[in-house]
Amino acid sequence: MDKVKENKFCALILAAGKGTRMKSDKAKVMHVLNGKPLLYYSLAAAKEAGAEKIVAVIGYQADKVREEFADSGCIFVEQNSQLGTGHAVLQTKDVLAGYKGLTVILCGDVPLLKPATIKSLVDNHLAAKAVVSVLTTIPPPPHAYGRIVEDDKGNVLKIVEHNDATEDEKKIGEINTGIYCVDTKFLFSALGKITDNNQQREYYLTDIVEIACREGQKVKSFLASDYIEVMGINTLEELYRAEKYIIT
Repeated sequence: MDKVKENKFCALILAAGKGTRMKSDKAKVMHVLNGKPLLYYSLAAAKEAGAEKIVAVIGYQADKVREEFADSGCIFVEQNSQLGTGHAVLQTKDVLAGYKGLTVILCGDVPLLKPATIKSLVDNHLAAKAVVSVLTTIPPPPHAYGRIVEDDKGNVLKIVEHNDATEDEKKIGEINTGIYCVDTKFLFSALGKITDNNQQREYYLTDIVEIACREGQKVKSFLASDYIEVMGINTLEELYRAEKYIIT
């Protein structure tokens, strides 16, 4: 296969959340970091990494987000009910299902992610011949992130949300950043098979990993060595920490 076509990808940015822990009426991705809304950083990183197309899933205060980023070249899709990350990605089916390249799923509240990390994720995904690649990191404990469960060959078997994890699984250091590189055709096929049979009653995007394993497909992890680079902004304190990181 021609290498140029092979590493083509679109970016799908999850940006629908209200961000209740930010303790403000503003949509989470509209909170300002170093003079710019959070979503600006994900859009800029995706563009710089070479995304052919950028789609953002928005929900809370969708009109304000559209207005702010009207000139960004981004395609906006709305998620009207907050039924989980899997449900959010499914809203882009009409826009992306026929896309021939890969889909890189990013989070609108992870502003410090470097374009080089996105490129490395794509390159590693192709080199491993994986159908799903998960960007992971190892943050200092304690935390409540989803754990990466792997076999002894380094293949990812599943991602367990903190609330659903056993005591042994909670001891795993490697966690899910919520950022993925996925074969687009597989992505929408797998999303049609996920259920909300979990404690949160949500459709978890992470379930595509187990579906891939069940179907004999390869799932790999790619470790981001700097956990701060892939840190999600959930509170004003984290926003302040990110501001310090950017300035220094």
